[in-house]
Parts: sequence; structure tokens; C-alpha cells
Amino acid sequence: MSEHKYIPKSKIGQWFDSRLPLLTLANHLTDYPTPKNLNYWWTFGGILTFCLITQIITGLVLAMHYVAHADLAFESIEHIMRDVNYGWLLRYVHANGASMFFLAVYIHIFRALFYGSYKSPREMIWIIGMLIYILMMATAFMGYVLPWGQMSFWGATVITNLFSAIPLVGESIVTWLWGGFAVDNPTLTRFFSLHYLMPFIIFGLVVLHIWALHVPGNNNPIGIDIKKPSKDTVPFSPYIVVKDLYALLIFLIIFAGIVFFVPNILGHTDNYIKANPMVTPSHIVPEWYLLPFYAILRAVPSKLGGVIAMFGALFVLIILPWLDTSKIRSAVFRPLYKVFFWVLFIDVLALGYLGAMPPEGWYLFFGRLSTIYYFAHFLIIMPVLGYKEKTIPLPISISEPVLGGETTYATAKLKTEKTEILLNDK
Repeated sequence: MSEHKYIPKSKIGQWFDSRLPLLTLANHLTDYPTPKNLNYWWTFGGILTFCLITQIITGLVLAMHYVAHADLAFESIEHIMRDVNYGWLLRYVHANGASMFFLAVYIHIFRALFYGSYKSPREMIWIIGMLIYILMMATAFMGYVLPWGQMSFWGATVITNLFSAIPLVGESIVTWLWGGFAVDNPTLTRFFSLHYLMPFIIFGLVVLHIWALHVPGNNNPIGIDIKKPSKDTVPFSPYIVVKDLYALLIFLIIFAGIVFFVPNILGHTDNYIKANPMVTPSHIVPEWYLLPFYAILRAVPSKLGGVIAMFGALFVLIILPWLDTSKIRSAVFRPLYKVFFWVLFIDVLALGYLGAMPPEGWYLFFGRLSTIYYFAHFLIIMPVLGYKEKTIPLPISISEPVLGGETTYATAKLKTEKTEILLNDK
């Protein structure tokens, strides 16, 4: 944080800031000392904020034209696409924006895993981030139901049925979610209400996430703490702001390319067929960003076991700061962990692919194998690796890899010892 206290120049500003310190907060955000070695993987935080705002704005406009009724929902989507001015653009931006949102989230999470941004003193930042991620998945799933196509209807039927596996209260939860004895109009109404509400809760958690970040400050690729302000930091504005804006521009070019040229590439063709409770699709597939957890769900033979495994896969991420026993944050200085990190990355990609395949034959076998490794990575490998891994010595400061000089504590100590020997000889 900035060491000085901001005082507005005008008397009106001073009066306002003394009662509601928004000006101090704004100044803190722009004057915030930031590690100067942040790479472009750190720009996805700003990209995610942009995605959230875009989803809220487009969602509000779409809600003005959408009809949350089982008999009219599908037709209202067609009305938006055909009759509302630029309705097609709003819908494609909103639908593909969800995919781009999750793509940026997954990059953001894997960056944190690689550079150890979840470690002390940033545990609360990580936990809030995981809560945002879980709410995002719930919001996206309910949004997927709203078009009331075949995949929407049967996806809602399959996923909500999972709660029936919970002992004692499962059936009551499912009945409450459905609003009856099957997925129907009350279900759609409930999902629309929750889908409308959730983004604002997510926005509040994002504010807390950023607030929590500004207490310990940013992590960096080297993973060592810095004194702020110092030669290792630069002001957030304009240096980091310009970097974030450039990354956002590249992101928007890719986003626009999908929206204008291949808007349906990430969707499912069955969802352009109106929901029919009497016709079951041959293979029910959720959206791509839910597929890894869908694969974990199906990998366990028991229905209750699958539900426990799916929620357990999320829970291990929440408690990750206490599962990783290594004192070194960045994988740059952890050669063995770096290998396991990329194995985990491939494993998650494999789970995503297997989640889209039928749960039979080799698909089921590799799904179970990938699930076992997922849990083994967090529950066995990471705790043990922290004690057994031989790490590379850390630099003295983040400036050394950039400016040269002593690169590690070891070399710095060696040079000091040599200097002392030479002085004694003289």
C-alpha cells in the first residue's frame, strides 16, 4: 500500500472524503505500488473484471426482453435474435462472454497455482477467488437452462437430480429446485431469478477480492516479498494500467472474432430444438467449462460418491494453501513441482475432453484414472513435495534477474566470504 495518506485539495473533496473515503480509495488504487516484474499472466485480473461488467450489462438488457415461462422462453430468445435491435449481438456477446469469462478464470487460477499466489499471506484472497469461481459455475449453469432448448431442459434435469443423492434432505432439495415433481415452469422461474441475482453477489465478492489483495499486495513471478514502495515497485498507474489495457485489447480482438465469425462454435446444436420432455437427447453434455467436474462426477460408480467427488474436487482447491507445504512460492525455483504442475494441466484438459464423451469403455477408464490423479496431486503430491523437493536458491530481490548482479542468496554469500578472505590477507 501507499505509505502516505491522501488528502483531497478542495474543501468539498475533503468534506466528502472525511465522510465517505471514496476519493482516498480511488487514489490508493492508482498510486498502488506494484512489483515491476509482473508479466502478462497478471493482466487477467483486469480482463475478468471487464468480463463481469460486460455480462451484467448485456444480461440486464436481455432480461428486458426475455420471458421466464416454459411455453414462451424459447420463442422469446428467437424474438431477441430476430426482432430486437442488435439483439443477436447482445445474445452472442452474453453467451460467448460466459465462455471467455471462464477461459480467463482458468488462466487466472493456473497462474496462481504456478506462481504460488495462494500461499501466506494471501490465503483469504485465494478463498474469496474460489467462492467467486463456484458462484460463477452455478450462475453459468442456470443461464444455460434459460433458452429452454433440449440440452437446457435435460441438462437441468440431470444436474438437479444429483442433489437427490444427499441423504435425508436430497429429495426435498430437488422438489424445491423443481417447484414440483419434474423440471417445468417453476424451475425456469427459479433459475431465472437466481441467474439475475448471482452476478451482483459475484460483483460484491470481486470487490472483497481486490480489497483483500491490496492488504498483502501482489505476488510476483519470483515469489519473494517486496518492501513497498521501493526500487522493486512501480506505480499501478500508468505502468500496470497500460499493460492491462494492451492485454485487454488483444483479448477483445479474439472475443470479437468469435462473436462475429463463429458465435455458435462453443454451443450445442440440440439447444436450437425446443425443450421436449418426451424426447431424450442421445448424449447430454453441459457447457465446456463444467466438463472436468462432470467427468469426475461420472467417474465414480455410486451416485452419492460421484456427488461427493465433484464437490470434493472444489473443496481441495479451497483448502489448497494448507495442502502445499513448500516454503517457496514460485514454480520457477521448484523444478520437480513444475513437472507435476504441467501434468495437472494436462490432466484437467483430459478431464474436460472425457466429460464430453460417453461414460463407457476406455473413456470411463481414463476418466477414473484422471480423477485419481487430480485428487492425488493435491492430497498427496503437494504435501509430500514440500518436504522432499530440492529447490533452487531464491534471488535476493526481484531486481536482480532484470538488472544483473548476485542472482541468489548462495552466490551473494559466496562473494561476501571471498571478499572477507581477501581483506584478511591484505
